[in-house]
Amino acid sequence: MTIREKAAAMKLDSPRMAAQPAETRNAALANIAKALVEHSEEIFAANGRDLQEAQRDNIPEAVVKRLKFSAQKLQDVAKGIEDLIKLPDMIYRTQLVRELDEGLTLVKETCPIGVIGVIFEARPDALVQIAALCIKSGNCAILKGGSETKHTNRVLFALIYEAAVQSGLPANCLFQAEHRDEIAALLECHESVDLLIPRGSNAFVQYIMDNTKIPVMGHADGICHIYVDKDFDVEKAVPIIIDSKTQYTAACNAVETLLVHRDAVDKLMPRLWEAFRTHQIELRATRDVAGQYDCALATDKDFETEYLDLIISEKTVESVDEAIDHINRYGSHHTDCILTEDAQTAEYFMRMVDSAGVYQNCSTRFSDGYRYGFGAEVGISTGKIHARGPVGLDGLFTYKYKLYGNGHIVEDYASGKKEFHFKDKIEKLF
Repeated sequence: MTIREKAAAMKLDSPRMAAQPAETRNAALANIAKALVEHSEEIFAANGRDLQEAQRDNIPEAVVKRLKFSAQKLQDVAKGIEDLIKLPDMIYRTQLVRELDEGLTLVKETCPIGVIGVIFEARPDALVQIAALCIKSGNCAILKGGSETKHTNRVLFALIYEAAVQSGLPANCLFQAEHRDEIAALLECHESVDLLIPRGSNAFVQYIMDNTKIPVMGHADGICHIYVDKDFDVEKAVPIIIDSKTQYTAACNAVETLLVHRDAVDKLMPRLWEAFRTHQIELRATRDVAGQYDCALATDKDFETEYLDLIISEKTVESVDEAIDHINRYGSHHTDCILTEDAQTAEYFMRMVDSAGVYQNCSTRFSDGYRYGFGAEVGISTGKIHARGPVGLDGLFTYKYKLYGNGHIVEDYASGKKEFHFKDKIEKLF
């Protein structure tokens, strides 16, 4: 069966998937978590093969870090599934009940998107998170992981799919695309696939957007900033900056650029420079800082770069407004933070910075669906339509309007025979 044929079959099955009771979907998730733990050795063996091939093929270290599926990551995804099970069911929730006229009632109700295609980078845990979220939300999913993790993904998907179907979910609830040429075929499935979520490089995401009619939701770069205001606390600032850079350097929410108010430089930089040396972080700074410390000069190209490495660029700024302008110009609208004890300045910064996540006095690494209590995420969206930031359950739903009448016709209202009176009801219709 071609991917086009498979997508068409999934489209037909998507209403059946959406109609599965919460108990069935939650049972499937519980069985998936159990299967992953019980087959951990099989998963780790497959991941070992991927790591060996990555070394053989000289895969960049940042990618290797992402593709490693450790016992801790297995524990994390299993815990994420458990948390997902505990979340309330969001399918068919009534959002609006409005009486348009006597006997004519409009209901706005949530429903799954349908068939979602997710093309993601070399992270096996992403496959588990995405599949789990789609099952919880009642969506069918076509999953295409990176070739660097083909062995791990194959084992993971087989375990997930078997547990899902044995739990009573439709046979077409999930499908794994394994070959690179299937991406091009998937992009042509606009009649069957309702949404694409690409996770990868800027060039890759742009390629997806340029070559499909299917709506695309996602993000490309993760150029995240921390602005150190003049009214900052150095005891908070240094650990926050180090955590944002080093806790997971290859993540899209790791900080890449540090903006420092001129009045904060002398207080911050001596302590921060020592921390950078301890953590082997390379600093590229504007002339005033580079002149005091043994580091390279930062260029405009540095400010446009997502390093995904132990490198950070620094720019000294005159004001919060200059920091905001820099972020809105060079940033990727992902996650940006201000370090300040001035609540008014913080609120101004958070209102003016045009990003999906805006923080005060905490690490940019908190930008994550699991850490937001979403259970997991299918990705980060830096767009402004439908979903923004970490996309969890709520980002995988749309809605429909249901109108209940009793012989009503529009001509009565067009002619003036009847009039609408629009009365919202708090209570549900049923």
